[in-house]
This record gives sequence, structure tokens and C-alpha cells, in this order.
Amino acid sequence: MTPKSQKHWTGDVSHLLRVSGGFRLDRIDADATPGYGRRKKDSVDDLVAGADEMSELQERLYAASRSEATDAAVLLVLQAMDTAGKGGIIRHVVGSVDPQGVQLAAFKKPTDDELAHDFLWRIRARLPEPGMIGVFDRSHYEDVLIGKVRELAPSDEIERRYGAINDFEKQLVDGGTRVVKVMLHISSDEQRDRLMERLDRPDKHWKYQPGDVDERMLWPAYMDAYQTVFDRTSTAYAPWYVVPANRKWYARLAVQSLLLNALLDIDPRWPDATFDVEAERERLHAT
Repeated sequence: MTPKSQKHWTGDVSHLLRVSGGFRLDRIDADATPGYGRRKKDSVDDLVAGADEMSELQERLYAASRSEATDAAVLLVLQAMDTAGKGGIIRHVVGSVDPQGVQLAAFKKPTDDELAHDFLWRIRARLPEPGMIGVFDRSHYEDVLIGKVRELAPSDEIERRYGAINDFEKQLVDGGTRVVKVMLHISSDEQRDRLMERLDRPDKHWKYQPGDVDERMLWPAYMDAYQTVFDRTSTAYAPWYVVPANRKWYARLAVQSLLLNALLDIDPRWPDATFDVEAERERLHAT
């Protein structure tokens, strides 16, 4: 499905970016723009038009939930290596809708209290309510990515978690939540350039963490861990989408399109009035 507001797509982005059988991360060109044959300047108009459509759909979803007309919600799961552009997605894509309808959760290193529970405990506590667009800036997948690469849990526990994640996401979908799982894929060279820019610009120093270089040195292990995640957890009900992200403008447009598809699938409607409209019109005229 291609949102009507984004006119310059030449293919179905949800099909082109979807992880399915035989997918190999090492074959994805991070510079590519699948399904979008136009230039960056064309994407600006599409992003603006998409924001207008998304804003209306989000307001409809929120309004329907306030009247108990729907239990539906959307959950955007963002995963990526450092500097891949998660913040830009949140600002330029999710930030285009009414903040009343958005619930953002940024998952950092687990606290001692969180570690005392199953790894999904803290995730369940931050799920979006009906009518909301939820965003996970990193997510439960950290527990099978960094958890595996850094050997933070035994291998049999990591193995158990793949199945637990699939069961968890099936429950979400069955309950009315559309789960949109996105990996923003940048190349190793692009990450180096972006980290160097943070060092070159004093206004970016606050974003730089020396630990980013330590993680970068484990790049091949992380790519292998992501491949396993895709192999084990890209399901028919909650597929993964790998978005080439060296070109930030393309990544933003593609994620917006995926969110629009989720909202269009819900097809939220304005709730019916719970009062007599004409009677209220007469009462108002009389004041």
C-alpha cells in the first residue's frame, strides 16, 4: 500500500522493505532508496503531505478511543546502531502529529529493579494505550542484541527470549495494536563520518559518547545479532522492516509511509455524537 499523500513512490514500501524468507542484512545497500525514484527535494513535499495525512489519522484514532469506539493503537519500534537517525525520525516524523496522541519510551540500561524482573516487565509498563501512537526508542530487542553481543545473559536465556518476544508481540497484535518494527540501517563508513562530525562540532559534543567507539569495534557481531533477530522474530503478524538510512531524508519518508500504512489499516473513524446535535444547535442559538 502506498499512502495517497506521498505521490512519488514507485513501489510499495511495506513490501520492498519487509524482512521475509531469505533476507540477508549484508546484501542491503544503506545508500539505496528502494521504491523512491525521485530526489531529496521531492521528498520534502511528500513528507509535508504525509504529515498532514498522518495528523488527521492520528486525531481520528485518538478521538475514537476516547469514545471507546476502538481498542486500536500503533507501536513503532526503532532499533539501530548509534547515529543511524532515530532522533530524527522521532522529531520529523512522529513529531508532526499532536503530542497528546504520542507516548514515547526510551529504554536505557536496565535498573536494578528492572533486572529483578523478566526482561519484558519494563516493556509492558510502557505500551501505548488505545488510541495512541507509541514509540520505543530502542526496545525489548536490546535484550537479544547487546545481550547477545556483550554476553549479558547465558545463551540458553537469549534463545528463550526470541520465543518470548514472538508470543508477546502476538498478544499485542491480537489486542488491536499494530506493531511496526524498523531497523534503520547505516553503513559502517557512514557511522564513522557521523561520529566524526560530533567530534568536529562543539554543538554536537554532548551527543558523543566514548563508548560508541567501543560498540563500533563490535560491528560484525552486531550485524550477526541483527540477522538472527530478523530470522527469529520477523513474523507475519509483526514483520521487521529494514530501512536504508545513509540518506536521512529517505529513512524519514519510508518510516512515515510505514506508519501511515498502519493507521490506514486501522481506518479510524470519527465517533458519532452522543447527544442530539440539532437540539444542541438550538440551545446554543438561544444563548
